[in-house]
Amino acid sequence: MKVGFISLGCSKNLVDTEKTIAMFKENGYEIVNAPEVADIIVVNTCGFIQSAKEEAINTILEMAEYKNACCKCLIIMGCLVERYKEELEKEIPEVDLWIKYSKYATLWEQIEEVIKQITSREEKLAIPQEALLRKENGMVYDFNEFQERVITTGSDYAYLKIADGCSNRCTYCAIPYIRGPQISRKMEEIIEEAKKLADKGYKEIILIAQDTTKYGTDIYGKARLPELLTKLSEIPNIEWIRFLYAYPETIDDELIQVVKENKKVCHYFDIPIQHIANPVLKRMNRKSNGDSIRKLIKKLRDEIPDVVIRTTVMVGFPGETKEDFEELYAFMQEAKFDKLGCFSYSKEEGTPAEKLKDQIHPMTKKSRYHKIMSLQRQVSKENMKKHLGKKLQVLVEGKTFDNKYYTGRSYMDVPEIDGIVYIKAKEGKILQEGDFIDCTVVEIDDYDLICES
Repeated sequence: MKVGFISLGCSKNLVDTEKTIAMFKENGYEIVNAPEVADIIVVNTCGFIQSAKEEAINTILEMAEYKNACCKCLIIMGCLVERYKEELEKEIPEVDLWIKYSKYATLWEQIEEVIKQITSREEKLAIPQEALLRKENGMVYDFNEFQERVITTGSDYAYLKIADGCSNRCTYCAIPYIRGPQISRKMEEIIEEAKKLADKGYKEIILIAQDTTKYGTDIYGKARLPELLTKLSEIPNIEWIRFLYAYPETIDDELIQVVKENKKVCHYFDIPIQHIANPVLKRMNRKSNGDSIRKLIKKLRDEIPDVVIRTTVMVGFPGETKEDFEELYAFMQEAKFDKLGCFSYSKEEGTPAEKLKDQIHPMTKKSRYHKIMSLQRQVSKENMKKHLGKKLQVLVEGKTFDNKYYTGRSYMDVPEIDGIVYIKAKEGKILQEGDFIDCTVVEIDDYDLICES
């Protein structure tokens, strides 16, 4: 049987998808990239904000169209299912199995059961022999512990989930209600998985969690991200290590020093500040304030002169006044973040912010969003100018469609999120995917660099 996958949402979701792909492969199923040839289609959904929910529902409906063609089994898993399983079951009967995130411990058992039911009705579908043998031998999967993955991000980098869930309880966020409180993985297990990734040739490891800086607080009684970074850097063949989603209030001197002094840890901080105005931060139930955020940004740049700081901000949160927005806009001008993402507040069911008074008009949110993004475009272009003529180490990842340039990333770029480095190689010089090369910046774009090697 052929199985096709679609993974929506964040990189944490992608890791869950990669584990599920591995389950199918280990049980003798063939993985395909085109849904039109798949006997089984699996969609891993996101249910974080309204736009993500709409994308997920549209994708499910699109995949349901294949039920009358080749597809015999449609499986939907993930965060959207956790939040809306009962409603979805009623509205989209074409789906054979809905798997809540909270039921991942028995994910494979649920999949096996529904496939068994379908194969009994469809003579042309047969359960692979490997699956039958594993069932006879009592093979089980524990989705919450280490298990093999089929990496879908190429051959150079891989995501490594170090914790799941979140205990921060920001008033706008549904993650704690979907994925529960933070649960950190044991350090030994993370290191073992990193070693296996390194042995397979992955040169960049990207640590992910909802809040990486709180890694270990739930199982060790204190944050242990600095220690984890140090131990991971001792693994041969890993060249770059970075971590995403570092909350400002838990970035301490120990972590800053590890990033500053460890040659394998990229000088890159992804810090979702969300806002700078204290009244807004307080209503968001954020643990930081405007003054502490300003001090942190200054400290990072003083300690690590070539540090790259990425952030996300939210506009249109309930009660955000004109003065609050103007303070945020002025701070964006002052801080000149290297990378920035902006989101309009999305009213999510079941969150405390849903019930807050003074909800902002959609047109006001849209206007504020465009003002921030327009400003950041100018800021980014100014920031890029400082790289002209400088040398950068770049990880080669491929070539452009016209073969005019090689493409890659520097320490300043997270895959799929940040910019691209376009590389002009000297005539006759061949660059290999996965190579780290030194090159010189000769041109800039708003978000990308052009280099010569």
